[in-house]
Amino acid sequence: MILRILLLAALLLLPRPAPAAETLNVYTIWSERYATAVFDEFTRETGIAVNFLRFPSGEVLARLIAEKENPQVDVFFGGIADAFVAGKKEGIFEQYVPGGAETIPATFRDPEGYWTGVAMNPICFMFNRPFLEKNALEPPASWQDLLDPVYHNGLIMADARTSGTAVSRLFSLVLAMGENEAFAYQKKLDENMQQYTKSGAGGALSIGRGQAAGGVFFLVDALEMQQTGYDIVINYPREGIVYGVEAMGLVKGAKNPELAKRFLDWAASPDMQRLYEREKINLIPTHPEVTLENPSLDMKNVKLLELDIEWSGKERQRLVERWVNEIVR
Repeated sequence: MILRILLLAALLLLPRPAPAAETLNVYTIWSERYATAVFDEFTRETGIAVNFLRFPSGEVLARLIAEKENPQVDVFFGGIADAFVAGKKEGIFEQYVPGGAETIPATFRDPEGYWTGVAMNPICFMFNRPFLEKNALEPPASWQDLLDPVYHNGLIMADARTSGTAVSRLFSLVLAMGENEAFAYQKKLDENMQQYTKSGAGGALSIGRGQAAGGVFFLVDALEMQQTGYDIVINYPREGIVYGVEAMGLVKGAKNPELAKRFLDWAASPDMQRLYEREKINLIPTHPEVTLENPSLDMKNVKLLELDIEWSGKERQRLVERWVNEIVR
């Protein structure tokens, strides 16, 4: 009896294995650097590990629909809001309004609570400066400028089937020109295309290296190229551009819903958006308490076209299919 008591006491003194770390699973469209900066800060503050996978917005949407009966992630973070609207119709998101989200302007929030916007990201023209100088060209300042034969086989842009950047480009053209004129324009534009890339940033490096003349990108990617040291020029079409609202939401049937809600609460705070300035994340904050410091993100001289997010979410697939059938063929 005494021996058994001694053995039990000895077992109680043995070091116990540490509990497994809590892990949140996330899909994001953000770059490795941006996503790591945000998720590492969340882990530092909460102790919750984040396992994330990066895909273009359209691909995330397709994966979430395919995984609907057995979700593989808890949160979609940083996706374009119209993808959330499209996903809401598919029943892949769950309503959840993060704590403090009511401070974010209603323009950047779903009225039913399916998504919350954490950043604005306008599209822009990005061109290789040496190419422009070699050809005595001014930076393009109109959508029509991209039809110049000097750009034949020189433009790289994203594929609307997989990329939110491409869908935002498509919305810009439809709002600036009207739908039929926008598609007639894109048939002409296709004659100057070198490549349609899977992701929005896919052609940025080729332009930076002078392997292509230019293209249409989200500003976040163009500024990243500039900060990395590539000699590129950023400009905007006078007819106007749309901006993406980069959002986050809770995946329906998430295996870790409480961890997901803790992350969404944290990410809706002004402190998360203050990371943009500290970490050189080139996004425009949606939280009114976060001051915009980077002059490159000041849009006061850019014509921004107001995009109805509900409309864009409903029309997204139809317009993409028309683009495939009429432009890519």
